[in-house]
Amino acid sequence: MAMRSSSKILIAALAAATPLAGALHADLAKASPFLPPNSPLGAGGAGGPSGPVELRGMMPTDQGIECLIYDTAKKTSVWVGLNEPGYEFVVKSVNAASDTATVFYQGRSMQLEMRAAKVASAGTAQAGTPGNPVVAPGAAGLPSAADEQKRLDAVAAEVRRRRLEREKAFQAPGSTPPPVPPAR
Repeated sequence: MAMRSSSKILIAALAAATPLAGALHADLAKASPFLPPNSPLGAGGAGGPSGPVELRGMMPTDQGIECLIYDTAKKTSVWVGLNEPGYEFVVKSVNAASDTATVFYQGRSMQLEMRAAKVASAGTAQAGTPGNPVVAPGAAGLPSAADEQKRLDAVAAEVRRRRLEREKAFQAPGSTPPPVPPAR
């Protein structure tokens, strides 16, 4: 007896909830609040894959235009020509001007639009990257041409001084002569 009354209560509760569910559904937003206004995705609410297959690219070849079809379930893609057999889908028509293709897949015809690539900006260049080197605070900038010439003259003078000292050391009495380079 308790079983019959609880099932009657359950049926009555479900019957009462049905109109309430319809009213709640009417309150749902027509477009996603997370997408920009007038977004083509706003009305459909689609943000993920367009379906079981996606159009990812088009390429003209000698045999005609080939389409890159991506299988979202298998996570694989393949270049397929127009009406090319041997795959789970067949590309029936291609419109390169509007980046669309009609694909026959699992008994139904689907109009696929080219999937837009998601590219995010890396932001502004950070210090220490090529073309934007890090300069220590208080460090001098690049030397002027005159300063660079003075530095090169000082290096050349030091090389001459050391060379003369080395020659004097070998010319002193009791010293060994400098090694002779091997003949080539």
